[in-house]
Amino acid sequence: MANFNLRKAEPKDVPDILRLIKELARYEEMEDQVKLTEKDLLEDGFGDQPFYHCVVAEVPTEHQTAEGYSVIGFAMYYFTYDPWIGKLLYLEDFFVMNEYRGFGIGSEILKKLSETAVKTRCSSMHFIVAESNQASINFYKRRGALDLSLEEGWRLFRIDKQNLLKLSAEE
Repeated sequence: MANFNLRKAEPKDVPDILRLIKELARYEEMEDQVKLTEKDLLEDGFGDQPFYHCVVAEVPTEHQTAEGYSVIGFAMYYFTYDPWIGKLLYLEDFFVMNEYRGFGIGSEILKKLSETAVKTRCSSMHFIVAESNQASINFYKRRGALDLSLEEGWRLFRIDKQNLLKLSAEE
């Protein structure tokens, strides 16, 4: 099945994007951590100054899922800046439904993102992968990705909303 289309996500795709985000979270055994709503995705990705960009993979009607879905993959990304190397494309989430893997859809999504990064003069593309997701680690490594946690010893940190509120209230 080589018949699929990659396109920029539109507001009408928000329900499918959220469905795929939840499916990815379920795959990573973290579904309970998805707090976003369709309203959040719509407001944050399709306003005057979107916080994210999204590409969707769509199959024709004859290749839809058993549930009738035609959007079967997505990549959510945004641009950021590194003071050492300049502009970066940050790949936040990337997922292709299991039954559509092995047809080159993920490779084409990554190619499209690479083209976007080159066109916008980004110095690199960054992303994180769960340590337990060996299939994805192998996918990226086969395409030239370096594991910075091993190569450079970087650690990922997060300050949650509760602590952001606490920090912002300090005098």
